[in-house]
Amino acid sequence: MTNFPASLLILNGKSTDNPQLRQAVDTLRKEGAELHVRVTWEKGDAPRYIQEALQLGVATVISGGGDGTINEIATALIELKDANAPALGILPLGTANDFATSVGIPMDLEKALRLAISGRDVPIDTARVNDKTCFINMATGGFGTRITTETPEKLKAALGGVSYLIHGLMRMDTLKPDRCEIRGENFHWQGDALVIGIGNGRQAGGGQPLCPDALINDGLLDLLVITGEELLPAIFTTITQQEDNPHLVRGRSGWIEITSPHSMTFNLDGEPLSGQTFRIDILSDALRARLPPDCQLLR
Repeated sequence: MTNFPASLLILNGKSTDNPQLRQAVDTLRKEGAELHVRVTWEKGDAPRYIQEALQLGVATVISGGGDGTINEIATALIELKDANAPALGILPLGTANDFATSVGIPMDLEKALRLAISGRDVPIDTARVNDKTCFINMATGGFGTRITTETPEKLKAALGGVSYLIHGLMRMDTLKPDRCEIRGENFHWQGDALVIGIGNGRQAGGGQPLCPDALINDGLLDLLVITGEELLPAIFTTITQQEDNPHLVRGRSGWIEITSPHSMTFNLDGEPLSGQTFRIDILSDALRARLPPDCQLLR
């Protein structure tokens, strides 16, 4: 039998009825893995389970769910402020799985679970907004955020990531930019933004590569702004990501500040945050994660 380090799998309650998941857990246990499983029912369950993970002395806390579940567990691990805190493992069970896909987590659940239990752990960055709310993948604002937060759960369950595009086409009547000012290290822009992406990771919204050059261990945030002076060219930019398009603005900084004369909403890995002022700081090497050896988001 293989000598696996002990792990605790925190499973999003929506993902429990999955025969492939049950088979993967059963297979690894038969090979000798000490794998504890807990299921979340409501917000706040994940931090409580992580306290239990400390008592159990596990080496890894595995996030079984989508980007929101990963972020909730990662945030709770960071808040431990313990250099010996368990590493983060990832089991992709969400609709879009943007972070898991971009870092190269296998979609095969047995392979993903094996990696989460026994893969190498590396330090990675995360980001914090207004010195409170964290995100591990991306903060998005503008039209795309309204679409992802409004897309019906039944549509997402049936169609996956493409559901965001379909719902977006159905809601073109709501298309309008946000007036804002954005500052960073040696960076300043102000105007009308149709889409804002602030990436520790690279993609959001079911596979849109908003920050294709982002790295999760470089101590920097990548910024994308799709300007909204002319809406149709801006939409075309969203689809093609043409680097020479005048409606596309990019930046890179260890911190970013956004102010607006009206309320804006950002989606922080599934967690909405509204306000007129946002300060986003990178937290370098904030936690350890078990990632593939060929992960393209590591420098």
